[in-house]
Parts: sequence; C-alpha cells; structure tokens
Amino acid sequence: MTENMILVENLSKMYKLGDINTRSLSHDLNKWWSRLAGKGNPYELLAESNDRTIKSKTGYVWALKDINFSVSRGEVFGIIGKNGAGKSTLLKLLSKITRPTKGSIKIDGRIASLLEVGTGFHPDLSGRENVFLNGAILGMRKHEIRSKFDEIVDFSGIEKYIDTPVKRYSSGMFVRLAFAVAAHLEPEILIVDEVLAVGDAEFQQKCLGKMQAVSQEHGRTVLFVSHNLAAVKRLCHRALLLDKGETKIVGPVDKVMELYQETEKDVELGIRSNLPANLPGYFLDWRLEGQSVRDPHTCYTRENFRIVFGFRAFREILKCEFHILLRNNEGSILVHACSLDFGGKHFSLQAGEYNFSMSMQLPLSEGKYEIVGGLFSTGKWIDHWVSSTRLTVMDTFENYSSDDPFKGILDIKTNFQLEEKMNTIKV
Repeated sequence: MTENMILVENLSKMYKLGDINTRSLSHDLNKWWSRLAGKGNPYELLAESNDRTIKSKTGYVWALKDINFSVSRGEVFGIIGKNGAGKSTLLKLLSKITRPTKGSIKIDGRIASLLEVGTGFHPDLSGRENVFLNGAILGMRKHEIRSKFDEIVDFSGIEKYIDTPVKRYSSGMFVRLAFAVAAHLEPEILIVDEVLAVGDAEFQQKCLGKMQAVSQEHGRTVLFVSHNLAAVKRLCHRALLLDKGETKIVGPVDKVMELYQETEKDVELGIRSNLPANLPGYFLDWRLEGQSVRDPHTCYTRENFRIVFGFRAFREILKCEFHILLRNNEGSILVHACSLDFGGKHFSLQAGEYNFSMSMQLPLSEGKYEIVGGLFSTGKWIDHWVSSTRLTVMDTFENYSSDDPFKGILDIKTNFQLEEKMNTIKV
C-alpha cells in the first residue's frame, strides 16, 4: 500500500441485540464448529438490516454491511450519517477496538484516535504523565514525546493545570489536551469523532485549522466524523454517507452533502425524526417559549425567551451537563451555553421524560441558525442532536435591509452622540 493509507473491503460487523455475547452454549458451539469447518458464522443468515424503526425478529443485526472505501495519503476524508447509522462502529473497527465479522481493513501507518472524551487517559495521572502515556501507546520514544511536549501544552492552553490529575479536568480541558496529544505526536492517520463539539468556539476553529495543516503540510491522513456539515465541507474533498449500516454514497463532498440533506428532514418543525437506538437517553424536540412571535422556532433579536429541549431517559443518568450550540451557515459557533455556566451544578436523571431550558437573549442579526442540543454525563456524550429545524431570528429595525452589504453577525444596541468641539483653527 503506497498510495492508499486505508483500504476497506466488504467490511461488515454483526451484533446480537440485548447481550454482550450469545449467552447460549449451543450458539457458541455452533459458531465454533462452523469456523472449524470453514463455513463462517451460521447466524449471519439470520442478521437483519440496522433499521431502528422495525423490531428485530431474530436478535441479530448488521451494524455495518459491505462497506468499501479507500483513503489516500494526505487526504481529509469525511464520514457522515444520522445517529445510529454505524459511524462509531466503523471508527472502532478502524481503531482496532473491535474486530469485524467479515471483510478486511488494510492500514499503512500508526493511528491516533479521538473517539470520546478521556479516551486513553488514566484519571489518576496528571496531564503531563498522560501525554507521555499516550505517546508510548502510539509507539513514540520518550525523547520524541519530550521534544513535542511544549508544543502540545501550548496548543491545549491548559499549562496551568498540566500537573493536576486529569480526573479534575472539565470535559473541555479533556478534549483540549487529548486533541493536542493526538495531533502533535505525529501519527500517520488521525481519527477524530464529534468529540470536538465539547470544546469552545475558539478551540474548535483551532482544531479545524490544525487538521487542515497536518494534512496539507505534513501529508498525514485524517478521518473526520461530524454533524457539522459546514466543517466537513471546509476540510474534506471526499466523504462517505452511512445509512442504516450501509453505504449510501462515497464521492465528492458536495454530492454527499446534497444527498444527506435530502434525507435528513424532521417530521414536524422541531420534532426529531429517526430516533436513535441503544442510547441511555435522547433528545425529542426543541422549541422557544416566552417570545413575542407565535412560531415556536422564531424570535426577535435581543428579546427575552427560553429555549426548551425535550429529553427522554431510559435509565438513571448521573452527573449531567446540558449544552446548546448555535452555528451560522459557515459552521462557526456563535453561541455556546452550558448548564454549568455561572455557578451551575451537575444534575442526575431517572427514567422518564424531561424538559431542559435556558433563558437568554440573542443579539444576532436577522437570519437562520443551526441549533444543537447536547447532554454530557460522567466523561461521555449521551446524545448530540443537530436539529434540521433552524432557529429564525428577526430584526425589529424599520430601516433594516437584508441586502445591506455591511450586515454583521451581531446586532448590538448603540447610542450615537455628536459633540461639537471648540473651533481652534485660526483664519
């Protein structure tokens, strides 16, 4: 493999629903005997498509089925799809966390994976110790890690806490250090999941720039998984669209985006379609309350209102944080609000349905904005929902023009004053 850094052929992964293993001696013996006879897994014939809207009859499902693609050296390759489409399963197979049921993966080079917050970190070790630990896992020598250490700390922006045990880090600090380690310890292949959404707007833009740089300047390969379509379009020339564990399309990013946006529609405004499977809880809908406009997804700039997200929990979820993001058409994060802001505390949920709400004002100019809801618990994302329904912001100024060439993102109040100074010019 000289040209292709990653070559995936007929890749499939089957799971038995409900259990970690078959929990049946007869099933295990049948699989063992079939492998000895060179006949493969006999239960593959029973496995069904990964369609969450249909109840399984056999208990076996294809999380991925016959996936084929290749990624060239120095390419940034995007992977997109709805929740439950198989993106995380694919990344775990590529990272060798789990083994495929069928098919092959050929990889040329070391892989650094950033799949979820805190992956590969030991909570009782300091940030400094975890940098060296992660470097050793990647196969780096101690002097190589030491030569990159200052650069890693500077990029992460957490120098003050580098000797603090990482179990005391916030989710944002975790991501800052984890990405800095993964990007600077020179892996040939960097795999980045939606985990970057935890970081603030400035750090996200910094990470996107770094991924672009390691690809273009150093010839490294990047696999980028995100619901932020603008970021995928900015970084990637090609992408893979997964749907129900199968390949929908592999090709130029513009064509992939067009097909994805055609299928990603809400059933009703603000109501989530295609509810995710196998999560401890997920978001149901979103709406505005208290605004002067009747439409539940429209407000005026700078007026007081509440953003409300409906959530369904299937079991106890501990130490939760609620996040809201607003993005513009270019994918830049304009607003990031968290339930921990201004002295907020973690909260816990029992099985049931809840409303999460935040009161705010938005000094944004007139337009439509992407709204994202996220729930974070004990070091992991529970759900991260990018709604197809956009937030509409209207302006109250009578002289406002949507064609104004000087239109800005923020719509702030100003008070102009004219003061005549004493004329000191002598004629």
